[in-house]
Amino acid sequence: MDLTLLRELCEINGISGDESRVAQYIIGKIEGFCESWTVDPMGNLLVHKKGKARAAKKLLFSAHMDEVGMLVTHITDEGYLNLAQIGIDERVVLGRQVAVGRDAIPGVIGAKPIHLTKGEDRNAAVKLKDMAVDIGCTSKEEAEKLVSPGDPVYFVSDFERLGEKEIKAKAIDDRFGCAVMIELIRSELPYDCWFAFVVQEEVGLRGATAAGYTVNPDYVVVLETTASGDQPGVSAPENCCKLGGGVVVPFMDRGTVYPRGLYRRCLALAKEKGIPVQTKTVIAGGNDAGAYQKARGGAKCLNLSAAGRCLHTPCVITDLDDMEAVGRLARELAAFLPEYEE
Repeated sequence: MDLTLLRELCEINGISGDESRVAQYIIGKIEGFCESWTVDPMGNLLVHKKGKARAAKKLLFSAHMDEVGMLVTHITDEGYLNLAQIGIDERVVLGRQVAVGRDAIPGVIGAKPIHLTKGEDRNAAVKLKDMAVDIGCTSKEEAEKLVSPGDPVYFVSDFERLGEKEIKAKAIDDRFGCAVMIELIRSELPYDCWFAFVVQEEVGLRGATAAGYTVNPDYVVVLETTASGDQPGVSAPENCCKLGGGVVVPFMDRGTVYPRGLYRRCLALAKEKGIPVQTKTVIAGGNDAGAYQKARGGAKCLNLSAAGRCLHTPCVITDLDDMEAVGRLARELAAFLPEYEE
């Protein structure tokens, strides 16, 4: 995994509906390495890459460009900003530093101080509706010169190494998958492949719904980051997958029942190639496969994920070895799936 590439991707701000800067960065990295690319009306970046041979089956790799965050909904008379969530875990928002709007106005998310709360409210998690962003303004008129309702609100979180094998950053979900696809596009592939860098996954798999209809693939490999369970207070079977355990290949989630034969063949391929692999022991979450399997005439889907701690927060943690393993297995599938017949 090219960590410079991953860092640059994660540092771009791009919540759901505001992914254009991510797409422009990716275009700059793939131009000259693909046959064609186009940005559809939704904002999906669709790429065609020729390989050494034409494929019997159309294979699409997909990763989403959007990250979790918030939107400004209202500016109070005192100059504070009320918020709506975009895919976040609101329990981890209070006290966070944020950047508001395209000009990245700095702010901090606050709420009623603990010493002013009473009764049950003192021990309850603060809801996002009871929080607001302080950008240093003292009136609505002052704040309106800097921001407007509908402006995106991004987490501020540095890309950092933790120990020898872990990475912490915002937007690893799913700029990691985008990085894997960029590396595939920039390499020599055995067969023609399609790649979809899609929008608005975090608000309902919307980009993938359109991309699946346009590309109309036979097979789709969704590259993602998935929630691990190896954290304090979690025991089996809720400890569904772990950092350092290899590629996470689920057999089912809340949006998709993966084709049984294809799932088993993927695990066997990983074993044959010496790639560490694990599955998820809890039926939870979902990803863009839930849209691709139903688009147009349907497609057979796989999901390859890197396990991540603290998903949908400003500080997602992943394992370098797991990310490398996802890239290796994706490359093996690029050579295998275009000629695979179940």
